[in-house]
Amino acid sequence: MAGKSKPTADRRRLLTAEKIYVAVGGLSWKPMQLAVIILNWNAAADTIECVRRFSGWSRVQPTIWVVDNASGDGSAEAIARECPQVRLLRNSANLGYAGGNNRAIVEVLSAGDAPLLLLNNDAHVAEADVMAMLDTLAARPEVGVVGPLMFDGDRPDKLLAAGGQNIVWHLASHLAGPPAGEPVYPVDYIPGTVMLVRAEAFRRVGLLDEAYFFTGETPDFCYRAKLQGYLSVVETRARASHTVSRSSKLRRTLYVYYIVRNRFLFLRKHYRRHFWLFGFWTLYSLALTVKLQLGGQASAAKATWLGLADGWQGRFGGQNERVLAACSGQPAPVLQAGQSG
Repeated sequence: MAGKSKPTADRRRLLTAEKIYVAVGGLSWKPMQLAVIILNWNAAADTIECVRRFSGWSRVQPTIWVVDNASGDGSAEAIARECPQVRLLRNSANLGYAGGNNRAIVEVLSAGDAPLLLLNNDAHVAEADVMAMLDTLAARPEVGVVGPLMFDGDRPDKLLAAGGQNIVWHLASHLAGPPAGEPVYPVDYIPGTVMLVRAEAFRRVGLLDEAYFFTGETPDFCYRAKLQGYLSVVETRARASHTVSRSSKLRRTLYVYYIVRNRFLFLRKHYRRHFWLFGFWTLYSLALTVKLQLGGQASAAKATWLGLADGWQGRFGGQNERVLAACSGQPAPVLQAGQSG
């Protein structure tokens, strides 16, 4: 008679999470409620695959919200057709990461107190890992935000982030590894790739700041949450993966621009009197512009320069079309009604 097959790694983590859930009072095995928010922008295939991964979940009962950020490739129609179970919200303009997520966050908060999982459509987190994060949220009322250890989807052994550090005090804001012997530890922020938030934290702290448009809004939210008494922590029993190669085309222009610019927005909001920090990031951005230009990366150099200039001038919000046009050497397109600029 053949022996029983060994459980997979995800199954072993799920069994462990079930034991933890019983230990903290889940004896009735009532499914845990969860609101999952997935943002889509011209990437229907990724979003559909992301949604389908929830189909086998049994211990967590997710309500899945998909926000389409005015995709121009028929994404919303494809998602509606392939994933009729999701709650699909269609924006008439690209509201960025913050604005897109905020629309669903408002809907979720009006419906109840389920924790909210903000999830990139090119990221993956298993049920057992979400259960571990939910356990931490339930067991520790001082915790407002929980994240997993984040690994590369193309190289599962490569740790991308073990939480985040203050973005104006550190050149590299992603922590390279967890501290030894600490299964749950505080960090300055949780990356928005996979981010579990207590509903009450959003109610007390407020929504994501849409002036950032893309990147910087979760460090800002976690900073504001800390001022309200909430910790942001990494749960090391939870793992997630992020396939960063899916968005590699934008990392030399838009990503660079928003990272540079939004540091200045963060400074303006939270460190207005730290003039030397403004000086440091100005000199750093100038040096980076020169380095990229000399290294033959003209598009990235232009994006860095634009980020610096806009950061100083206070030009925030969505600048996708303008930045892409400037980096390609083409004139900026005339925006139609409902488009961001």
